[in-house]
Amino acid sequence: MSTLVFLETHDGEPTKGGLGVLSKAAALGAGEVSAAVLGTGVRDAAAKAGAHGATKVFVVEDDALAPPLPQPRVDALEAVVAESGAENILFAASVLGADIASGLAARLDAGLNWDLTDLRVDGGELVGTRPALGDTVLVEVGWTSTPRIGLVRSGTFDPVESGGTAEVHDVSARFQDFSTQARLVDHLQEESSGPSIEDADVIVAGGRGLGGPEGFSMCEELAAALGGAVAATRAVVDAGWYPYSAQVGQTGKTVSPKLYIALGISGAIQHKVGMQGSGTIVAINKDPNAPIFDFADLGVVGDLAQIAPKLTELLRARQ
Repeated sequence: MSTLVFLETHDGEPTKGGLGVLSKAAALGAGEVSAAVLGTGVRDAAAKAGAHGATKVFVVEDDALAPPLPQPRVDALEAVVAESGAENILFAASVLGADIASGLAARLDAGLNWDLTDLRVDGGELVGTRPALGDTVLVEVGWTSTPRIGLVRSGTFDPVESGGTAEVHDVSARFQDFSTQARLVDHLQEESSGPSIEDADVIVAGGRGLGGPEGFSMCEELAAALGGAVAATRAVVDAGWYPYSAQVGQTGKTVSPKLYIALGISGAIQHKVGMQGSGTIVAINKDPNAPIFDFADLGVVGDLAQIAPKLTELLRARQ
């Protein structure tokens, strides 16, 4: 069995999610694992792929791949799949990754399983696990033919360095006429300080219990004192209290920090599935019957408007 992992790159660096999927594929121990790196100026990413378990890295460098558009990458990956003969093609979930995975599935007439939270090999066949019925149950999924395409939920696997190296193979791609018709007019990136919620070791998340958008200043101050990032529930981002990019949950991002502090979050199942992999979960809520206390490691019942600022003050004093 051969597996190919698509490594999405930002400014020439592979994303944490892609390296995590690559590490998991290598840990399965079922056949050759390779990586695909596409873009311009991405050769440094090839070295990191080798250090995370890839034995081969297929590189496609072309000006058509400079903008982060999916369709040229579908063409490039089609060429890589033909070169590598991969039976499994895995992606870390992202907006770009999902577009490429679905386009490649249509191009290759291949089966696509998405929102995967685990992978294993059984009898020489790849088996995936994904949530169903509103994330209340886990089901096993498979494929009826090859190549098998899988899209792994964001934040599911952490990168693990193996210390290995990989052979680098250059691949030439032929781009379809329709693939080059779209033009990227502008690419804006929100300015932010501190780590992203996907990379942060500490996350301070806020829910409706904050009372309004001004309540997020408590989250931001506490996160700054801990060197962490701020996250939010779907209810508050829908209300316009905080940006959608910070949403954690079933329809947001999946995170697994070492410490997750939930301020005024009830703990509905839709939010739980996005953060239940956290190392330590601390919940502060005035409702003693809030569901989040059922799975929190430490629960504080009280007024977060008094507790959170005091906690921030003590942390700053200790520093």
